[in-house]
Amino acid sequence: MTTTKPKSPARFKLGRQSSLAPESRTATETVTEDEDEELAAAAAAAGIVDPTIRLMYLTNEGDIDGINKMLDSGTNVDYRDIDGRTALHVAACQGRTDVVQLLLSRGAKVNSMDRWGSTPLADAVYYKNHDVIQLLEKHGAKPTIPPMHVLTDREVPEYEIHPTELDLSNSVKISKGTFHKASWRGIDVAVKTFGEEMFSDEDKVNELQLLQKIRHPNVVQFLGAVTQSNPMMIVTEYLPKGDLRQYLDRKGALMPEQAVKFALEIARGMNYLHEHKPEAIIHCDLEPPNILRDNSGHLKVADFGVSKLLVVKKTVKKDRPVTSLDSSLRYMAPEVYRNEEYDTKVDVFSFALILQEMIEGYAPFHLKEETEVPKAYVEGERPPFNALAKSYPFGLRELIQECWDNEASKRPTFREIISVLELISDRIARKMSWKVRLGKCLPRIRLFTKRDYVNPSSSRSSITR
Repeated sequence: MTTTKPKSPARFKLGRQSSLAPESRTATETVTEDEDEELAAAAAAAGIVDPTIRLMYLTNEGDIDGINKMLDSGTNVDYRDIDGRTALHVAACQGRTDVVQLLLSRGAKVNSMDRWGSTPLADAVYYKNHDVIQLLEKHGAKPTIPPMHVLTDREVPEYEIHPTELDLSNSVKISKGTFHKASWRGIDVAVKTFGEEMFSDEDKVNELQLLQKIRHPNVVQFLGAVTQSNPMMIVTEYLPKGDLRQYLDRKGALMPEQAVKFALEIARGMNYLHEHKPEAIIHCDLEPPNILRDNSGHLKVADFGVSKLLVVKKTVKKDRPVTSLDSSLRYMAPEVYRNEEYDTKVDVFSFALILQEMIEGYAPFHLKEETEVPKAYVEGERPPFNALAKSYPFGLRELIQECWDNEASKRPTFREIISVLELISDRIARKMSWKVRLGKCLPRIRLFTKRDYVNPSSSRSSITR
């Protein structure tokens, strides 16, 4: 008596394939028309064809009734083809939200992996099926595939850092957000770790390629990133003296010469970003916690868009209203709060508030609730000038007012701001130099006056002696 060898699982070839399938089977590859008809005919013969293939075929077609009948008859909702794919993988690839909902309600495993390690969520993200992504995440789907996974070693970006190189055993939280101090190749670095919210972001590749090109003494240096494993991490230089927020909290109002010096350093860093070619880089979150101090006490602009993505368009508009989770509302330009199109001038508005804070010693509208501050900006209110007039060198107050003008087009560029600040800085330097010279002369003048008038009969030679 001969026995029939069990038939091995077949491969489902219709429609979109796994997001991590080898290059020889591209993501958009479909079978030929003859193969399609052959599979369709086989699928119609329910008693003959592999139930995996029939279930996947019905899923690919979006046949809700057919899927229900198969599952009611006892077909395993988690049947796999030879590539380890399930019906849920197919539905996620095709963007069939109704089928995904059905399969999940019938007990499909939300985090099942195919032979390449791709989950239904990874497939949905790859094909940008956003409704399916939300549905899968609602049912507990977790990102297991790195958001920027590549298939071959030659595709690994130059800036890639293997996570084993980062020593986080003694990591200490630093500055704003999720930055931690860590050790990498014998030096201290700052590491920012991203959560699951970064997984579906489709612009990270462009962002990181841009980051590695940025070189400026007033901009924090990007060193590398972890993109081929979870969690994703950004690695930058570590600046031990903390951020401007911490410094201002300790010092309060700064002397005019110190405030102008800091303002120049911020402006130079921002001008570099705004004049980046071919497109300007808009920070969108310029505030004291995002401005760091190096060993020499000089300022560097940091975290410019890493948490929200760098913007490289002439004008942009957020796809949803901003919240305090996005950035500090106290430093937000009114056009951003109104959810209008905006450009580089939003950073100029924020810069004006920071400059005034350095002189006044208080955050903008520090007595108001943060959620009320942007409403005040929209209505034309601005933080009051309470400091003594001498705290504002000639032209500085006027510069601040121009920078926070309600009409973005009337605000100066950072190149123009630098020119004004350099003139103000020169005036301060000359004034301080004159005071120093005068201070050196005063003791001699006082000595001469005292001896001459206390003892008028003394000769000139005795006074000299």
